[in-house]
Amino acid sequence: MQNILLPVFYLPPISWFSEFLNPENEVTFEQFENFPKQTYRNRANIFGANGQLSLIIPIHHNGSRIYKDIKVSYREDWQKLHWKSIKTAYQSSPYFEYYEDKLIKLYEEKNKFLLDLNLKSIEIIQNILKTDKAHSLNSEYLKNPEQSNFREKFSAKNPSDYDMEEYYQTFSDKMGFLKDLSVLDLICNKGPESVTYIKNIKQL
Repeated sequence: MQNILLPVFYLPPISWFSEFLNPENEVTFEQFENFPKQTYRNRANIFGANGQLSLIIPIHHNGSRIYKDIKVSYREDWQKLHWKSIKTAYQSSPYFEYYEDKLIKLYEEKNKFLLDLNLKSIEIIQNILKTDKAHSLNSEYLKNPEQSNFREKFSAKNPSDYDMEEYYQTFSDKMGFLKDLSVLDLICNKGPESVTYIKNIKQL
């Protein structure tokens, strides 16, 4: 058994779930880090009609940089925009209609803090995947934690270093396969087979 320290993401990428659901990993979530910009902490990548589309959650820039204190901004109706983008991208996928009622719950309430919103997204995905992986939240920031540190493991800017088998995606006939998108892409296209797919992922 390995103890790992995972960042908390918004509708996390498939590679994140491969570490989270690994039965060999005991998971602690990081909540005390300084909030890093341009990461999956407030963005998720989906497959839109024109290729990869980033859904970005706007945040309040009020001086606080501790992740657990970062507040979500609702100055613009980003929830409506994100849900419209998700529906447009996946309404013709094989499984979207089966999960639509669960997914929309993420956009029906206004979480004050980004951490709570992201934990809610992970809870919804776990419910869809029929998994109940336990996790804990850390109690302080440690530069050199005892756990294996995955805080900077998943980059929104660089190619994924996880090996993933290609699967059919809604627009892959036109655009080709896009690797390691949000787990949302996987569940909408592979449905109940998603957990098996996640468990077969290996790091390059």
